[in-house]
Amino acid sequence: MERGERAPLLPESHGPKVEDDSLQAPLLKDKKRSGSKAPAVVLGFECLESTAFSGISSNLVVYLETVLHGSNLASASKVTTWFGTSYLTPIFGAIIADTFLGNYNTILVSLAVYLLGMMFVTFSAFLPTAAVIGGSSVFGAQTVAFVGLYLVAIGSGGVRSSLLPFGAEQFDDDNPTDRESKGSFFSWFYLCVDFGPIVSGLFIVWIQNNVSWGLGFGISTVCIALAFGAFVLATPMYKRRMPTGTPLKRLSQVAVAACRKITLKVPADAGMLYEVSDKVDNQPKIEHTGEFSFLDKAAIITESDFEEITEEAGSSWKLCTVTQVEELKILLRLLPIWATSIIMSSAYAQMNTTFIQQGSVMNMSILSVSVPAASMGSFEVTCVLTWVLLYSKVIAPAVRSLSSNGDGEPSQLQRMGAGRLLMALAMAVSALVEMKRLDSAARGEQITIAWQLPQYFFLAGAEVFCYIAQLEFFYAEAPDTMKSTCTSLALLTIALGSYLSSFIYAIVAAFTATADSPGWICDDLNQGHLDYFFWTMAAMCTLNFVVYSGFAKNYKLKTVLS
Repeated sequence: MERGERAPLLPESHGPKVEDDSLQAPLLKDKKRSGSKAPAVVLGFECLESTAFSGISSNLVVYLETVLHGSNLASASKVTTWFGTSYLTPIFGAIIADTFLGNYNTILVSLAVYLLGMMFVTFSAFLPTAAVIGGSSVFGAQTVAFVGLYLVAIGSGGVRSSLLPFGAEQFDDDNPTDRESKGSFFSWFYLCVDFGPIVSGLFIVWIQNNVSWGLGFGISTVCIALAFGAFVLATPMYKRRMPTGTPLKRLSQVAVAACRKITLKVPADAGMLYEVSDKVDNQPKIEHTGEFSFLDKAAIITESDFEEITEEAGSSWKLCTVTQVEELKILLRLLPIWATSIIMSSAYAQMNTTFIQQGSVMNMSILSVSVPAASMGSFEVTCVLTWVLLYSKVIAPAVRSLSSNGDGEPSQLQRMGAGRLLMALAMAVSALVEMKRLDSAARGEQITIAWQLPQYFFLAGAEVFCYIAQLEFFYAEAPDTMKSTCTSLALLTIALGSYLSSFIYAIVAAFTATADSPGWICDDLNQGHLDYFFWTMAAMCTLNFVVYSGFAKNYKLKTVLS
């Protein structure tokens, strides 16, 4: 799990069964007992993994431009495409973990792919960029680098989808002390996610820029190797759980059953629809809603369905329970909220591309201290922690004091809306900074990179309000059988946002680059108009906020029946 992907305090999902009692570590049974050391291993693992991933992603656009000799626009597009793929793969990793392998095995296989990819990326730094073997550049630095990068995208996706749920599995929810310790675990995991960007931004990026790209990538590779070794050696400590079924099958059954009964009329009394009296596979029942009433036909009982009632609930393709129908409705209600997150993520992707390119043509020093453009990401991480403190110590208490009962605070939907608005502000500030930079460049002057600090500050606020609340919201609203999958679905918006950013770059190049003009984003930014690009992103984010507000206002939250 990496930048833009910080985890909320998520409870573990229900349903999976413990694979083998011999693999369980002793859990906290009372306050005097120290409990399993497995969570500590997971936290250490996350520190190393986030450092490794950030060690590549933070400065990748500079590597593509300076070492592999790519253009500004092409390099930015390649980085956002790769970054997007890195957040696309978790959805596949989650499905594989929930359906086939379980979290432990998914992490193990993904780590092997991850390590191989890191080795390829490191090796590319030692190859000549124009290497031609046997009349072909198959083994050239660029080819080796991108093979490695996409192996890293696959491996990191598997780890990202499974590590947090795997850490949660090490606690016993039936034990009050363990439940409290589990909350602390998620808080520490959040801090470990921040650890990587800080270390890479201050240490690894400096080595890459001033000593050796190969050494910088090598340190990241060593981090993954250490994480791999520690994870395997700690295997006897772990509780391992295996999946019990296919969550997506339940949703498919609803669609098929509803289509089978397309000619039937939904009864006005929801009590006439099929529902079991007890929990099935420990899954709570969900209150019926009137939305998407076509799907309610899957729960209509006909004469031919009486034999289906005797079957295990949730196993029929002809008759589904109300809860099963509502699970599909929940996903359909989430779609509009999910779609608006894609625009948000396309703007967030600028931190790893155009923000760095903008900083690279500034005076890269603050108070006489050299600050590489890619290291500004470390400041953004610090700002994230600042915004977290601001929210918990200032914003939330202020809202509670203004509420009528004194205990209210911004809902998840409200926080996501604030994040979208802050992102529009961050893009507008970026445009103003670029206008200032271009004006100075026209006079032959160079402004300091410190001018970028405000845009990173507001972007950090957007991340805190939007992404953390988004993960919490998707996890809370998700059906119990699809907690991991829906969490990864929330992360998928980052992937699609990165792809959208690449598409926007292509559109900008097609419409602004002419024979007489190099375009808004060109190799010499002093000849371009990056400020126009940022203003366009600000307008898109503002419109996105307006559309989101309409969806959020009419959203009906899930209600679980006791």
